[in-house]
Amino acid sequence: MDLKLKTKKALVTGASFGLGKAAALVLAQEGCSLYLNSRSLANLTKTAKEIKEKTGITPHLIDADISTQDGIDRVASIISGVDILVSNAGGPPSGKFMSHNDETWDDAESLVLSSARKLTSLVLNNMIEQNYGRFIYITSIGVLQPVDDLILSNTYRAAVTGMCKTISNTYAKHGITANCVCPGFTATERLTNLAKSRAEESGKTEEEIIELFTSQIPAGRIGNPEELASLITFLASEKASYITGSSIPVDGGYVKSLL
Repeated sequence: MDLKLKTKKALVTGASFGLGKAAALVLAQEGCSLYLNSRSLANLTKTAKEIKEKTGITPHLIDADISTQDGIDRVASIISGVDILVSNAGGPPSGKFMSHNDETWDDAESLVLSSARKLTSLVLNNMIEQNYGRFIYITSIGVLQPVDDLILSNTYRAAVTGMCKTISNTYAKHGITANCVCPGFTATERLTNLAKSRAEESGKTEEEIIELFTSQIPAGRIGNPEELASLITFLASEKASYITGSSIPVDGGYVKSLL
């Protein structure tokens, strides 16, 4: 299937590892031009080298902390003509409600919600002018079924979901879609950190915690980043022009709700 992405430009944040890196690689495999963002230029350079070796695409690199205004300004100074935004931010710290202070809450808001809002503002006008655009926000199954001990993520990713839904309603007439993809338990550094936190709290081993996660997944396994990336790439394409305002779980059946 030709997804017709060879003439498109995508901005992928949090792109040096994990879900962002996987999304960037699959988009490049479809011929999409890339702007890749991460705080670490060294890690971005490694990712870019791998993408070029596998696809022939040479990404533009933007080392910037998108949780800060300076970082957003740096992104704005480099990008041009972005057709696709894959908004991805690392997860805020785990923990129960009373374990976080005001600073932690504010930092999480900047990382997850403000970054998504400001990145959207950077590229929306261009999408309206060209009558084509794709917003894809990587959130979490926590917006559909809150995950214990992830109060910060559950709260601010749900806010991103509300923003996405409103954007989808407002700008569909301009050929713009906006969707959230909701990864479940996926083999990333985030899962490792969550397992470590749960292990320290419960007295179990990290392996036992991973086994517990896996036992709750009907598919019987942890997901791969590439599985989420494949959905992102489809949503970025013209083939997905009638899908908008959705939050789509990629979780092996973990979420038990009907909708």
